[in-house]
Amino acid sequence: MDPIDVAILTENRYEDPPVVGWYERNILDEERLLGEALGRLGLTSRRLDWARADVDWTQVGAAVFRTTWDYFLRPAAFAAWLDRAARATRLINCEELVRWNLDKRYLADLAARGVRIVPFRVVERGDPRPLADHLAVEGWEEAVLKPVVSGAGRETHRIEPGRAAEVEPTFRRLVAAEAMLLQPFQCAVLEDGERSLVVIGGAVTHAVRKVARPGEFRVHDDHGGTVHPHEPTAGEIAFAEAAVAACDPAPLYARVDLVRADDGEPALMELELIEPELFFRFYQPAADALATEIARELSTPTAAERSSAPRAPTIT
Repeated sequence: MDPIDVAILTENRYEDPPVVGWYERNILDEERLLGEALGRLGLTSRRLDWARADVDWTQVGAAVFRTTWDYFLRPAAFAAWLDRAARATRLINCEELVRWNLDKRYLADLAARGVRIVPFRVVERGDPRPLADHLAVEGWEEAVLKPVVSGAGRETHRIEPGRAAEVEPTFRRLVAAEAMLLQPFQCAVLEDGERSLVVIGGAVTHAVRKVARPGEFRVHDDHGGTVHPHEPTAGEIAFAEAAVAACDPAPLYARVDLVRADDGEPALMELELIEPELFFRFYQPAADALATEIARELSTPTAAERSSAPRAPTIT
């Protein structure tokens, strides 16, 4: 493989999709916008499936996570690939952030750092207690259940008041296989959707509002949700930038998913650092902003490069 400056990471389904509908077109267009922005800075790029066995990652200057939307379906393979790739190339966002953000328990770290989050409770794998007991402990009549490692609304279930017994068989099946997250249901999602603010280089570039289809609570387009432009308020911008600033190390890019809490103020649903859709189609200059950050990162020596650099002689 010829050396390239930047690999735009995708997955097997989307590297060269046999059928291109609106969903695939969005993916291809957004990654094209990033590739063109990198090209304007003199950087070569190529879309690559992260799991391809024939890629020599030492020939890649940086690998940028974009549409690796199968990582949570193949966690062991993804973890092993992270080990290999992190030794061979520069990952953006970095390996440390990716591993931290894989598991939704990261929300506890952000809460400890002063970020207002939607409350949650983790039900560990194999926990024998019924769903109703967990809800009773928290005092939640209505809740959402989801895996701690997941995405795209996979195995995400709404527990409506008084219906925990109906969900119990599903709950038992899920907890037998993996740890799960419980959160109180946020009614504002039904009323005005979820706000997603894109943060690049620490600053908000643009935002969208994701709305669930009628009869559904999940806002993902996989489940019929729609995406609309959104003009973020000053409060939303400050909240999103503070949430990203609470990360250590700082991410080059992030998507901050907010919901309006009962008091009208924003609360964090999720902070997406691995493979967030960044909605460049709503604001194309954001692709240039990300390309600029990637170029800056490529020009900065890694810790390994710094440690291997020849030292200046000591003058006595």
